[in-house]
Amino acid sequence: MESRTVLSAESGATVEAVAASVAALAALAGSAASDANPAVVDSSPDADPLRRLADGCLDGLAEVARLEARTAALRVRLTADYAQATRFLAPPAPSPRDRAAQAMALVAEVACVLTVSERAAGALLSESRALTTALPLTLAALQAGTISWQHARTIVDETSSLDAAGTAGLEAHFLDPEAPNPARGCLAGDLVPSRFRAKARAWRERHHPASIEERHTRSVADRRIEYTPDRDGMAWLSAHLPADTAAGIWDRTTAAARALQGPHEARTLAQLRADITATWLLSNGTPGGGTNGGTADRGTTGGQSDGGTGAGAGGLVPVPRAQVLVTVPVLSLLGATDEPAVLDGYGPIPPSMARRLIADGAGSFSRVLTDPRDGAPLEIGRTNYRLTTAQRHWLRLRDGRCPFPGCGNHSLDNEADHLLAWADGGTTGISNLGQPCPKHHRLKHASAWTPDRASRDHPPGWTSPSGRYYPSEHQDWEPPHWPEDWLPHIQATDTRPEPDPDTGPDQGQPADPDAGLPPDPFPDWHQFTAGHPFTAGHQFPDAVPEYRLLQPT
Repeated sequence: MESRTVLSAESGATVEAVAASVAALAALAGSAASDANPAVVDSSPDADPLRRLADGCLDGLAEVARLEARTAALRVRLTADYAQATRFLAPPAPSPRDRAAQAMALVAEVACVLTVSERAAGALLSESRALTTALPLTLAALQAGTISWQHARTIVDETSSLDAAGTAGLEAHFLDPEAPNPARGCLAGDLVPSRFRAKARAWRERHHPASIEERHTRSVADRRIEYTPDRDGMAWLSAHLPADTAAGIWDRTTAAARALQGPHEARTLAQLRADITATWLLSNGTPGGGTNGGTADRGTTGGQSDGGTGAGAGGLVPVPRAQVLVTVPVLSLLGATDEPAVLDGYGPIPPSMARRLIADGAGSFSRVLTDPRDGAPLEIGRTNYRLTTAQRHWLRLRDGRCPFPGCGNHSLDNEADHLLAWADGGTTGISNLGQPCPKHHRLKHASAWTPDRASRDHPPGWTSPSGRYYPSEHQDWEPPHWPEDWLPHIQATDTRPEPDPDTGPDQGQPADPDAGLPPDPFPDWHQFTAGHPFTAGHQFPDAVPEYRLLQPT
């Protein structure tokens, strides 16, 4: 029987993209067949059959990934076209109940033809509608095979609460290299989905139309602990907490677990974390007991006292004492703007939370002020300058996590390492240092995986034994917002030269890090911070008058 199926022009173009991937795989299969034919002999000295087989497998896997992405784009196109055709075919619904029945019938049909649950079918319909109506760059990248279905779903999720301008901005930031402020480092499709979700979430937090202070004030009321029984006599205990509290708990348990590791300790790091957490929770160290340093008398919401978020509802929560970096725009620290700060290992946090951490947790949280012109790190707060400590902090700030592609291991767990070994002439400069996690540190020394050159602001990429280069994830710094009523608008640039790793006593940092930047409109900010140390109980103003900011100390 002759098929009379008709597809839309968009679906037809996607089918052609899928066919192109199938043809590429067929070409690889043809090459494999010729290699297996004894009549076809390659006499070149570099012809290694096993090497050709290994390279062919990697090329095939890469093409399969593109085929899966293009197949996902075709599924999106067909789902959206079917939903539109069904709406045109259905008679007008006289009541909301009839409209709901038509929607249920649509979901049920898609669920049955794909053999999935109706919940999964409903999610596919919603995602297909978003991709075909509001996210053209995402769907085009999926069809081209440059991002995966997981990347596309992440963009749909992170833009679901944004307006049209915010949705277009997030999509352009990651997928349009001609955007005003494109994402730095490797392309979106070169990031594993979990790392791309973290970067997309961070962008959403910075550009959401509602202030992060407002959203955090609402969300902190949902803090809770949940208990879920599991198999084999086990159970899950999870906590939904403010980011600073959760990060401090995680870092402190990790540091304690690392301290217990040794040749006579058989427990893994994960098991040690679990045992330490259980010991602390079941011992006498209770919140508000004052056993772990200072306590915050305003809860964890930056001084909010209503809505069940203050000390009366949540008790006295200890300020986390683990070593955590807090990156704060200098104008936000002074109360002139409400830009989010960045908590190491988490992402954007409300500025009031950052001020509280710096004031009440000064012994454990290191403040990192950012340049008010381009958002790059400017200075790492410290009381006693020690080069080794400063370098380690800078590595944590530059890399954020293990620089191996796709690894999300938190920077607190990682080990400083010379990219070019000291014995081979490597220097102890920032551009010759990395901080791989223990697993990828062993990989470097036990295999042919080699890290590439780094710089002051960029972590090293890696080259595999097959010769393929994989870039590392870069920090996605952005120029801060300027208060338009009292500071001039200055276009930020990012034209600082790459550092020479062997010059200067500052271990690889350029002699003049401000070369190429516009004039600093606030050159005396360090005098303000030096003359106003942040101590426990320090009260931050809601806003700082211009004359106070510009007045020398």
